[in-house]
Amino acid sequence: MASNIHISTHPCLRAKLSQLRSKDANARETKDLVHEIALIVACEALASGLQAVSSGTGETPLGYPYTTETIEPKLALVPILRSGFGMLDALQALLPFPVPVHHLGLFREPTTLQPVEYYNNLPYHRPTPSSPSDPPPISPYPDIAILLDPIIATGGTSVAAIQTLLEWGVKKVIVITILASEGGLQRAATEGGKDGEVEIWAGACDPEVDERGMIRPGMGDVGDRLFLTIGK
Repeated sequence: MASNIHISTHPCLRAKLSQLRSKDANARETKDLVHEIALIVACEALASGLQAVSSGTGETPLGYPYTTETIEPKLALVPILRSGFGMLDALQALLPFPVPVHHLGLFREPTTLQPVEYYNNLPYHRPTPSSPSDPPPISPYPDIAILLDPIIATGGTSVAAIQTLLEWGVKKVIVITILASEGGLQRAATEGGKDGEVEIWAGACDPEVDERGMIRPGMGDVGDRLFLTIGK
C-alpha cells in the first residue's frame, strides 16, 4: 500500500463493520453503524491531519485561568452525494466548531464505470483587491478539504473528486471512507494528486471488486441502504 493510505485496526470498528455488512441490517441500523464507524475513522484521521494551537485564555467555574486551544488549519467538509451524507453528522460532532460544508455529486456510468459529475456547489468566486495598492485578499478556500465517501470501489469517483478539490484551490485532501478495495485505494492514493496532497483513511479494505464494480464481499450500495432505494 502507498504510504498515504491508512487502514484502521480498531477492534470496535471491525466488529461494527461486521454488523454493517449484514443483509439483515435495516436502514436505521445502517445509518447508526455508518455514523459510528465514520466517527472512529475520523478520530484517527484528524488526530494526524490537524493540530491544536493556543487561542487565548479562559476561566473555569472555580475561577482558575487556563489556556484555551483550537484547531488549525482551515477546513471544509465535502460529502459525496448521496451516501456521504451518512458520514456528515459524525464529522460535525467531532469538530469543535462549525465549518463550511460543500457538496459534490458524482455517479458511475454503469457500462464504463467512469465517474460523471452531476452537481458541484463549490464556491468558485475568487476575491480580488479593489486597487493595486490593496493587500491581497484572504483566501476563501480551506487549507484542507475532508472528503466523505463511505465506499471506494474502483477509485474513479474518488480520483475525480480529489482532482476537483485540488483544482478548486485546497492544499490538501483528506479522504475518509468506511470500506475500500485494494485497487481503489491504490488508484485514489496515487492518481488523485501529487505527493503530500492526499491522505486516505479507511475503516477496512477488501481485496477486489466484481464485474459490476462492487466491492467483494463489501457491504452493498450504502446510499441505497441508507435511503431505502434498493432495487431502483
